[in-house]
Amino acid sequence: MSVAQRTEPVVEVAPRTPDVVMRLSRMGSAHPMRLSFLRVLLRRLENERWRFERTLWEVNDRGVGRAVYRAQGPFRTYSLVAFAHDLPDEMRSDRVIATAWDATFALVDGVPSPADLDRLSANVPLQEAGRISAKELSLSRANRSVRLFSHVVDRLAGGRQPDPAEIDAVGYLMRTTAVYGSGKFGAADRDEIAERPELTAPFQAEMLSVWLIRAFTVDIAEHMARAKGGEKAVRLDRALRRRLGVGNSTGLGMAPFLVRHPRLLNNWMTARETALARVRSLPEAEPAAVDDFWAALEEARANALSWRSEHPTQIAKLADLRGDLARLAEHVRSEWNCAAPMPWNTLWLWGEAHLSEEGQECLLALLIEPHGAVVDDLSDALHADESAGFAIDGRMSIARLRDILARDYAWLQRFDFADPAQVARFWYVSEEKLEPRLGNRYQESGQEREQPLGIARDVSLLAAALAQEAEDCPLSAFLLRRPEHRHSLRRVLALRGLPYAEIRDNILDDAMLPIDILRCKLAFFGATRFDPRSDRWVRISLFQGQPYPDEMAG
Repeated sequence: MSVAQRTEPVVEVAPRTPDVVMRLSRMGSAHPMRLSFLRVLLRRLENERWRFERTLWEVNDRGVGRAVYRAQGPFRTYSLVAFAHDLPDEMRSDRVIATAWDATFALVDGVPSPADLDRLSANVPLQEAGRISAKELSLSRANRSVRLFSHVVDRLAGGRQPDPAEIDAVGYLMRTTAVYGSGKFGAADRDEIAERPELTAPFQAEMLSVWLIRAFTVDIAEHMARAKGGEKAVRLDRALRRRLGVGNSTGLGMAPFLVRHPRLLNNWMTARETALARVRSLPEAEPAAVDDFWAALEEARANALSWRSEHPTQIAKLADLRGDLARLAEHVRSEWNCAAPMPWNTLWLWGEAHLSEEGQECLLALLIEPHGAVVDDLSDALHADESAGFAIDGRMSIARLRDILARDYAWLQRFDFADPAQVARFWYVSEEKLEPRLGNRYQESGQEREQPLGIARDVSLLAAALAQEAEDCPLSAFLLRRPEHRHSLRRVLALRGLPYAEIRDNILDDAMLPIDILRCKLAFFGATRFDPRSDRWVRISLFQGQPYPDEMAG
């Protein structure tokens, strides 16, 4: 939804500061929005009139076989190759150590040949134990939500539609347990595809994979319903189908990404905060935008009411969100003057004064939703050249580096790393699965394998070391004596001028919740129904409420 013609925005309101935005509690309250990656993908597919076709369906009555889904754009074609398996219940697991799944997938660059299909048939079902090629852009797998999948198949087989309450309680027929890309297990490296317009924005190949997987999950349920019910079977109602997404189970493996890709994080946050500032700066509220805001608010309220969680932290957040949205609706209905100057800014300032962080971040998403003409161009700046700034200028003086630290890392003064609780955690990579893990420094072994993710601590150590040096000492001489600080020094220099690059909290602290980092990244993906099962893993839904390929055919 967009209002007005695109004009160069006049921004009178400054974006929020990093000290507000880059705290874990607020990052852990992020909501999906129109700049989220899956929304960026769907807009491009629609605007460029991509065409979609299921070109192969070789699946037997037990639901075993393979299928191919083709996405054809103006310049390139991509194909999802799907493999359906007959998985015994006792082998179904969302853990990374699983060795079998209900379905496995690969996204192929182009159209797979018969030889490609045979090669993929021998490797994709094995996942990590197999290998794909640079012709593939992603490797993924999914498991059924057994109760809902069975309910849908049984109802359709009997000629009836599934219970909407059952669909809303779960929200997906299958959930992915991994979607690998960017060179993993032989897939094409990011550098090989990053210049393609349709893949320039982050995670577009992965989002395309999941969107096509969503179509497969409905197709396989309808196929099994026909196999069971014969001529009596019916297809899933389109309105009910829209209420299904693709679930995902995500754990600690995703958390270090935002620390390791600070330039990318800065660009994501900059785009979002710029979008908010542009909307707040609008001199007036177009009637169509007000109508679309109301529609988005009502949709958010309905979603918050239908969302269920068993995790204490999320239960409290849901209560805050529901209360905040009710207060927001009442305020907009009875007090907000949409005809006053800069009405969106007035509404935002009210939200800052009266809503929790959860409600404020949802309000951000609601404010930019009706303003595509004002904000959608910002999706062109979500990617980043992460090789920039790698070289260290050894001629720089210690005095200059101290000035940079004083300007960009003053927030470190909040921490006392002599306090054991503030360095209680350490991040490492497991030998078995090469996945990130989080250990307790005082209770577990393995500190010698600690990953350099404690940025706040490490930059503090750098600052302490610099305090012992002469101001005119060049960095080259300092690094010859103290090479252990090279990684921190390089990071500080590379991130100059990038205000949102650092998480301004201590992720080694005993009270740190990894789930906050996960939610921030997943919100940028476009995830809904954020449902933590602990402070280290979460279930979410992707593409729920969005169109299917056959609804967007060019």
